[in-house]
Formats: sequence, C-alpha cells, structure tokens
Amino acid sequence: MDLKLQNKTALVTGSNRGTGEIIAHTLAREGATIVFHSNDKAAAAGIESTYSVWGDIATDSGCEQVLAQTQAAVGDIDILVNNYGTATAGKWLLSESDDWLDMYQKNVLSAVRLIKGFSPAMRDNGWGRIVQLGTIGSHQPNNIMPHYYASKGALATMGVSLAKELAHTGITVNTISPGYIRTAELEAGFRKRAEKKGWGDDWNEIVKKIVETEYPNPSGRIAERQEVADLVAFICSDLAGFINGQNIRIDGGAVCYV
Repeated sequence: MDLKLQNKTALVTGSNRGTGEIIAHTLAREGATIVFHSNDKAAAAGIESTYSVWGDIATDSGCEQVLAQTQAAVGDIDILVNNYGTATAGKWLLSESDDWLDMYQKNVLSAVRLIKGFSPAMRDNGWGRIVQLGTIGSHQPNNIMPHYYASKGALATMGVSLAKELAHTGITVNTISPGYIRTAELEAGFRKRAEKKGWGDDWNEIVKKIVETEYPNPSGRIAERQEVADLVAFICSDLAGFINGQNIRIDGGAVCYV
C-alpha cells in the first residue's frame, strides 16, 4: 500500500534505538524524510542517517535545542511522532514525589514542548500529523508503576484535548497504545525469567508462557516492533485523515471492553 508520504518530513523522538528506530525506518521506506533523535549526543552521532538531532527533551532547554537543530536541518516538519518515553520501577508507598514528576517530564511535557514548537507551522501549512506512543496501561493501568501509568494516561488525555485545539487545521492527533512489544529489553528480561523458571530457551515457547502467566490475549502472542511501526505509518498518512483524537490499542485484544 502506498501511504503517499513522499514530500513529507517527520521527526521521530527517541529513534536512535528500539521501536522508535523501526518507526523512523518504516516512515522512510514510505518516502518521508526522517529526522532521527536521541536524548544523548553520543548516541545521535552513531545514527546512520542524513539528519539527526539530539537533546534531552525531558527539559525545556533540550526541547529548544531539538527544535533549533531540526529547523536548521530541514525547516518545518509535517509529522511529529512523540515516541520517546520511559518507565521506572515503583510502587504506591515507595514512589516519591520526584519519581512522579520525573515521569511527567519524560512522558508528557517532552511531547507538549515539541508540539508547541512544531504545530504552528503545521497549522500554517494546513496539514500535519501528531502521533503519541502510549500504552494499553492508559486504558487498564496496573497497581505497580502508578507514576508511569498516570503519566501515560495524561499523555492520552492531552491528545484528545489537542485534537480539539487543532480542529479544522488539517492536523490530526492520535495516540498509539501497544501492549507488550518484543523489544530487546523485554526479550532479555523474559529470557532471564525463563531460565529461572525452567521454561527453556525457545522464544516461541517463552511467548506461550508470557501469554499464559502475564499477558493473556486472543492473539496468543506479543507484538513485533514492525507491527507497531506499520500502524504509526498508516496513521501518519492521508489514508487515515478521518482518524483523529483517538487512543488506538494494538494489543492483540488484551484489553477486553468495547
């Protein structure tokens, strides 16, 4: 399917690695010009791409730096994928105020700052796509990591508000919320657990145990990064122009409500 992203320019935050990297390469294959981003200068230097920027977008100064570098490299952008985000361990009685504020800075305000910086030009151009990477935890949060789930819930709520703010501008705003994704970190963690529990080392068998014990879903597996990237690419296209203000789950049916 031709998503018609030629002549579009996209910034994908946190695209030096992981799911963000796959998203960036998928958009590039669809014809978009990509600006890769890393929070760290050394990591950005290692990106094999025509355009890369860096700056700690959990801070005002880092976001200003990314804005300036992006505009110097490519000018205005058409697509902003707020992929960057992170989680930290925590529990209700153990997570301190600073832990909650840290999650809000990284998972919410990082996106807010870049939206405020890049969306005016999208509005002037009459076309734009803003996509946030969320989690199914914004639909169905767990009792652990409450500070993380609260921040991701705020991110999804913010997207609905923003879609209303940008009504009639040609800009759509959507949140993509995956369940478990087969990232290097997730696989390493479950392989370590599999060794302790005697599940063996065959990944397909480990996935069956993941579904059985932690992530029950009708699809019987977890997502591949490419599947998430393909959905993001579609949402960025004109083919998805009437999908707006949504929090879209890609979870194999794990969240069970209509």
